Amino acid sequence: MRTKKTWMTIFLAFSMVTGLAACSTSTISKPETNGSAEGNTQATELTVALDWYPNAVHSFLYAAQEQGYFKDENLNVHLQMPSDSNDPLKMVAAGQVDLAISYQTQLVAARAEGIPVLSVAALVRHPLNAIMTRKDSGLDSPEKLAGKAIGYPSIPFNESIVRTAVKHAGGDDSGLSFVDIGFDIVPALTGKKVDAVVGGYINHEQLILEKNGIELHVFPPTEFGVPDYYELVLTTSDDQYEQKKAVIEAFMRAAAKGQQYVKDNPKAALDLLLAKQAQEFPLEEDIETKSLETLLPLMDAEDKPFGYQTEESWQTLIDWMKEKSLITGEVKADQVMRNLSN
Repeated sequence: MRTKKTWMTIFLAFSMVTGLAACSTSTISKPETNGSAEGNTQATELTVALDWYPNAVHSFLYAAQEQGYFKDENLNVHLQMPSDSNDPLKMVAAGQVDLAISYQTQLVAARAEGIPVLSVAALVRHPLNAIMTRKDSGLDSPEKLAGKAIGYPSIPFNESIVRTAVKHAGGDDSGLSFVDIGFDIVPALTGKKVDAVVGGYINHEQLILEKNGIELHVFPPTEFGVPDYYELVLTTSDDQYEQKKAVIEAFMRAAAKGQQYVKDNPKAALDLLLAKQAQEFPLEEDIETKSLETLLPLMDAEDKPFGYQTEESWQTLIDWMKEKSLITGEVKADQVMRNLSN
């Protein structure tokens, strides 16, 4: 989402690069599957791209792996960390991975560009993204952001969140200035380089800032005119869904057991995660503990199966993104989501 190129341009470029790489590397081959995880003596290989480096939100995957739930479904699951948070959706669209964790907003934007990707599960059912200000700034309501400098990771959706919140609270958004800070959310607010930030998560940047002694005002977007949406979804391509529906259903059965294990054993699940952390991105146990506490209720589908999603949620977001000119192509909810029998 940080790039200003269209999703179709990105997809074609990515497909060309990965296609050339595949042609020049004869020793790499994609595991075959008969579309079912059952009835095979040999486990079905499945590669899943994470949205980011391993952290608390991925605990259910590591739990499913370590507790043998994937093995019980005759799956050999490979979890892959991307080099960039934009990569997972490109990779799954290009057929480089079977499944990818991505963002509902990103998937809608890609589908509007004609990229054949869809969601098979809602993982985090509500926004993690929020507008944050320092308490010592006196900016205790979104309307007070009028005329202020907003740090953001150059993602149009985030700009729309701020403009919507300011206007919803009765302020004037015409004088807002947006400063591209990448994902340096914490140093930007700590160093008072901007008046507010958006693009930071309540289960990560907020916790780090507070640990560092920065008291915050946090404005959840859904309280200021932005529709509720799924922060993270599990995606695949149209072709992969048709070819491997039974395998994906098996994956989700195991993933649901993994999530239940995390709910029942949060400390043990966190220990599993910490044992799997990426060395280049070390985790802070206290931050991940609080993050998991934040995430568990946001991932709970209540009386529905883990990952359940509604057409209403998708269509509401699609309509809002169209209204804000974040997409131009036509997208319908039944194009971008499938509920599985898990």
